[in-house]
Amino acid sequence: MNQRQFIGIKRDQIYSPNHIINDNLIFQKIIDELNKIGVKSKVYSENEINSLTISNSEVIFSMARGEKAGNRLLNLADDGLLIINSGRAVLNCYRVNMIKLLQDAGVNFPFSRVVTTENTNINYSLDDFNSHKIWIKRGDVHAVHREDVSLVYSNEEMTNLLKEFSTRGIKEAVLQEHLDGDVVKFYCVKDTSFFYWYYLNGKNHAKFDLDELKKYATNSARALGLEILGGDAIISPEGQISIIDVNDWPSFAPIRDEASKIIAYTIYKKAKKFYNL
Repeated sequence: MNQRQFIGIKRDQIYSPNHIINDNLIFQKIIDELNKIGVKSKVYSENEINSLTISNSEVIFSMARGEKAGNRLLNLADDGLLIINSGRAVLNCYRVNMIKLLQDAGVNFPFSRVVTTENTNINYSLDDFNSHKIWIKRGDVHAVHREDVSLVYSNEEMTNLLKEFSTRGIKEAVLQEHLDGDVVKFYCVKDTSFFYWYYLNGKNHAKFDLDELKKYATNSARALGLEILGGDAIISPEGQISIIDVNDWPSFAPIRDEASKIIAYTIYKKAKKFYNL
């Protein structure tokens, strides 16, 4: 593998709200584990990727999440580079794209509508969701500000939040059904046996089919093109599983040491296979 240069792209802090330290820690641990395997890595920030000169003999592992970085990674993939997670996968995780891809893949997902934020006179309301409260989420990247994922209780509150999104340059938003139940977080690495989950909150801790959750995670990875992923699910009091979010390359904070070993070896193994080494 000496003829291959491994390049790590760190996530911009703006895309790590409340997780800057954890994102940095998993990234550094992966670099350390690659080093133990004998792989040296050069590290750049997400903001540097568009100015880098990258040859087609290099391997990129990237936590980048911004649109500009995602598009550059798309172009590099077209040039024949191995990229984990790919630019396409990152952009697929933008909510306006993710909703359709997951639904088409048979993943149980809450009823959701994509709306524009520039015109809030469109005829939609909480009545469309048969609920007295719904979630409003920015349509592109995951939360950057506290208001980017908000629970609203009235049409007036919904309209005001959409206007606030528009003011901030967020052109699309997702209106999503609220589901009652416990929140479960999960982490996995595609094509490995690694899977970790835990209850984030809730008091029912209803029993559910773990194999079904794993199936949804696998289907999500395939549909979105992800290698390294995590997500959130709602477990209803009756044990029904609904995926409410999928994240490209989360921090793996509760199981960072084990995950970093699996991820590093996965990057190494995929690089060997990709370049027939």
